[in-house]
Amino acid sequence: MRINVLGVGFDNLTMAEAVAEGQRLLNTAGAHYVATPNPEIVEVCRESEEARAAVNGADLVLPDGIGVIKGAAMLGTPLKEKTPGIEFAGHLVEKMAEEGKSLYLLGAKPGVAEEAGERLRAKYPGLKIAGAHDGYFQEDAPVVEAIRQSRADCVFVCLGAPKQELWMAKNGEATGAHLLCGLGGSLDVFAGRVERAPEFWSRHGLEWFYRLCKEPSRIGRMMKLPLFLVHVKQEKGRRK
Repeated sequence: MRINVLGVGFDNLTMAEAVAEGQRLLNTAGAHYVATPNPEIVEVCRESEEARAAVNGADLVLPDGIGVIKGAAMLGTPLKEKTPGIEFAGHLVEKMAEEGKSLYLLGAKPGVAEEAGERLRAKYPGLKIAGAHDGYFQEDAPVVEAIRQSRADCVFVCLGAPKQELWMAKNGEATGAHLLCGLGGSLDVFAGRVERAPEFWSRHGLEWFYRLCKEPSRIGRMMKLPLFLVHVKQEKGRRK
């Protein structure tokens, strides 16, 4: 059973449980994909039926950020814990390295995916980097074919939401990969170009504020958070 937060169904898992499920999907026949919505993406899903269908169609939907956790608690249906996409990805990559699995990196500006691949391979000996491609492409078919030719077990799709979820829902099967993970701007972090919030900020649920201080241009996107909380309060009133 998924926890419904404003129309988006979240899997109620700890990080360890989420990683174990990711491993299981990675070793299961067929194509599967993971979505990691934060409050901003939940708001996008409220406005777009197509985006909502793509997110809810994921085999694993993880709450990325404290806002979703607070929202679920306000609605009386608490989630076990936040499971940030980049942390999930890091744990998954560690398991993949142990199993000798291969990873394809898709997204970000030219050169970033390759840098991320080099750093991941250095950090996790045993991990195979099957290939990389930036997010600035016009047609899906050549990229899908490149991934298929690489025979990657897993693909990190970092195109931003909801583009990445729509892309995975449409192209997952054709890539030949068993698991695709929608991870937003994670490649910039893996490449060392963007710094994650220090533990203090993360522990207190203030990653969003740290990022805003670092990138003031995100203010427009950050305004989705208070809007999300307003909509949660409205939904709570309807559920009474």
